[in-house]
Amino acid sequence: MKISADISAFQTRLGHEFSQPELLLRALTHSSISSATRPDNQRLEFLGDRVLGLTMAEALFEKDKSASEGQLAPRFNALVRKETCADVARQIDLGAVLKLGRSEMMSGGRRKEALLADAMEAVIAAVYRDAGFDVAKALVRRLWGKRIDRVEDDARDAKTALQEWAQARGQKPPKYSEVARKGPDHAPIFTIEVTLESGEAERSEANSKRQAEQAAAKALLLKLEAKNG
Repeated sequence: MKISADISAFQTRLGHEFSQPELLLRALTHSSISSATRPDNQRLEFLGDRVLGLTMAEALFEKDKSASEGQLAPRFNALVRKETCADVARQIDLGAVLKLGRSEMMSGGRRKEALLADAMEAVIAAVYRDAGFDVAKALVRRLWGKRIDRVEDDARDAKTALQEWAQARGQKPPKYSEVARKGPDHAPIFTIEVTLESGEAERSEANSKRQAEQAAAKALLLKLEAKNG
């Protein structure tokens, strides 16, 4: 099967040359352009999620042999969550080769976090189907790279930590409010402010409310830590 130059370049960025390129093309096909003869990537996404999960569970199990299940679970969640998958997808410019319908393309689908994350999982499944688990596992561990080493810091849930900080000092839970929103509807940027009962506050912005809330909570925690030594 002959493949286009952009798909060939993507294989180079990915680090895997497919013996069955039709698997890669299916992994890159969004439901907005699928048809009876052109299946979308949803089934591969389902499989890729499991390949990714097993790979990361094994990596964490090997990395810290003394960690309890309670310590491993949040680290695992940080490595397999949609934001991380989308970040890896952006790292290899997966969005440039997504096969999208016109409406999805016009609404900025190549930059949408959910689409990138789902396609990343589908690509992992395509590699697994093309070359087996060991090859897929090696590819995932290479692409995730240093994220695995620094996962303990990334796994810290800043909103939970800030709420615990407030409760330990007899304060009500922190309040989060949207203070600004800018950008087009298909790629908004939210500014969120978090405020404690005692008056301390911080703001952060991101392309999702959840990320902005987490970033604001983390910024306030750092501020409080600096203030209190």
